[in-house]
Amino acid sequence: MKNLAFLFLLFLPLSSWSQILDDAGIQQVILKATDRIYNYEFDEAEEYIQQVRAKYPQHPVVPVMKAIQLYWQYLPLKENKTATAQYVSYLNQGIALSKKLLDRNENDPEGVFFSLASHGYLAMKNHYDNETLKAVGEAQKAYNYLKKGFKLMEKNPEFYFSTGLYNYYRERYPLDHPASKPLLIFFQNGDMVSGLKQMETAVRRGVFTRTETAIYLGRIYLEHESQPARAAYFMKPLADKYPRNPIFNLVCAEALTMAGRYREAEPYIDRLRGFPQKFLAMPIKTLDGIMEEKLNGDFKKAAENYQAAIKLPVDEVFTKEFSAHAYSGLARISARTGDRERAKSMYRKVLNVAEYKSTIREAKGYLKS
Repeated sequence: MKNLAFLFLLFLPLSSWSQILDDAGIQQVILKATDRIYNYEFDEAEEYIQQVRAKYPQHPVVPVMKAIQLYWQYLPLKENKTATAQYVSYLNQGIALSKKLLDRNENDPEGVFFSLASHGYLAMKNHYDNETLKAVGEAQKAYNYLKKGFKLMEKNPEFYFSTGLYNYYRERYPLDHPASKPLLIFFQNGDMVSGLKQMETAVRRGVFTRTETAIYLGRIYLEHESQPARAAYFMKPLADKYPRNPIFNLVCAEALTMAGRYREAEPYIDRLRGFPQKFLAMPIKTLDGIMEEKLNGDFKKAAENYQAAIKLPVDEVFTKEFSAHAYSGLARISARTGDRERAKSMYRKVLNVAEYKSTIREAKGYLKS
């Protein structure tokens, strides 16, 4: 989470409100659609989305679902300009349709949520494209709806996710980026402990936000809380339920290896080899290196895999931390052979790219020794 926008980037799917809340049948259709999207069954998902469109042609749920589908189908989205343009168009449609709801009632839960989700997705897109001013602008718009969501949390458990995510990152971000503190003075204070509890409540009680909440919790427990076993607790069920999803399987494999559960990680690493996404090549090599180093004790093969990994392209969103893992592995192997200078060199490279607290702590600990 590298940018202020991440405080407000609510990577949300769909929630239940007003019309949809009272329509149990369409809720099940939406759930089937999102399940197909997460599992990369896009043709099947489209059939369900069309059912929703037929019944609610002017509801913001439809264009937001289409945007989510594009995000996963063309991962990483930024590499496909046509899909990116369609993605932005769908989110703007979501905003426009939400506005119609809010024009009738400024506190309409549907309007609030889909405005929040659409602006949040746009902020995320702009952030990943390094368009900082646009990202902040969309994040500010999302924040206005986020505040309304605080009051809707008890009425609708889906809002536990957005509220919990805000509470956590509102406090975590300035801890990691002290220079941001003056920028946050006008934002409501948060509470990291409460934020985690609220997100875990969303996993238990939410329907449509359950999956996305679990993803964020997995990443938080890996990156910030240094609890990989807890991350695996949330990610393994996702990888098992959606075996065709590359990100769920990647984060699950990472969490299990970092937790020292190497045998459990093996099938997920093997599954990654069958995915077509080119950006997976680097983390697969890194994970192979970890397995050789930690499980098999073959430091020569481990070093070969780590060296291969750091020569491969890095995706800033999905695989950057695996560079840190690879440099850490090379540093450990160098230290093991008594080459302290190389170990220090590798750990300095770790500090240039690492975001995980545990990885940073390992590097700093060795450099101070």
